[in-house]
Amino acid sequence: MTLEQLRVFVAVAERQHVTRAAEALNLAQSAVSAAIAGLEVRHATRLFHRVGRGIALTEAGSLFLVEAKAVLTRAEAAERVLAELGDLSRGTLRVQASQTIAGYWLPRHLVAYRRAHPGIEIQLAVGNTLQVAASVHRGDADIGFIEGRIDDPLLSSRPVARDRLVIVVGAGHPWAAACEVRPAELTRAEWVLREPGSGTRTVFEAALAGLGVPADQLRVAMELPSNESVRAAVEAGLGATALSASVAASSLEAGLLHKVPLDLPERDFSVVQHVERYRARATEALLAVIAAGQTIE
Repeated sequence: MTLEQLRVFVAVAERQHVTRAAEALNLAQSAVSAAIAGLEVRHATRLFHRVGRGIALTEAGSLFLVEAKAVLTRAEAAERVLAELGDLSRGTLRVQASQTIAGYWLPRHLVAYRRAHPGIEIQLAVGNTLQVAASVHRGDADIGFIEGRIDDPLLSSRPVARDRLVIVVGAGHPWAAACEVRPAELTRAEWVLREPGSGTRTVFEAALAGLGVPADQLRVAMELPSNESVRAAVEAGLGATALSASVAASSLEAGLLHKVPLDLPERDFSVVQHVERYRARATEALLAVIAAGQTIE
């Protein structure tokens, strides 16, 4: 049984006339007759009485008409859903991002996206870089944003923004007023760092390697699972840390943190997508909004 057969049956039933139904459907009369005959033969049920040159619904035909109309109504609703998804008037966009991106960089782009496409529901989840990559790999997220690097042949990654890590200390730390801090001095201080697997931790350790400082020689006093907890611990006087300049900005301005005069290289914020999964228009529309926002800036 096909939707076309159902459309033909309903048209004939409503008009009680094969020729008029054929004209309404823009089909040959023989095609309409064949569609009705196909339904009757396949299901061994008469749907119409043939009375002279006219037709009338049988009891089975009357019952079937109710169901056929219901199926066609649902099919039309399904077509509308696809059309709305295609023109971004409705749908869901599942985004996962690492903490720094989700907390400081991404929100303004999501606001711009929401204004452009108010019918799209945005679901944002937060994790570290490894968790974001795993979520996109499994298909739990349509798109991900990360700070670190990934090594997964099923995932593509490309930069969408730039960021810089800064080394910061609390107001009472000896480095707070230092005019110079050399790389060799980094191993003498206590450190508060994000957990292994986070983009901030990964990028910081790569930067240390570039400075000739082995990461395993740092005196890590505490590992914490969020930027805010790391920042609060350092503000309270526990050691030094490396944070995104965006994360540290408000505390630096308030004098709660002080930037250590040792520059770290810039890093990328990258978008992650699955190379084999279908990329919905809602996802591509978010990337377009981000690209437009970066251009404006």
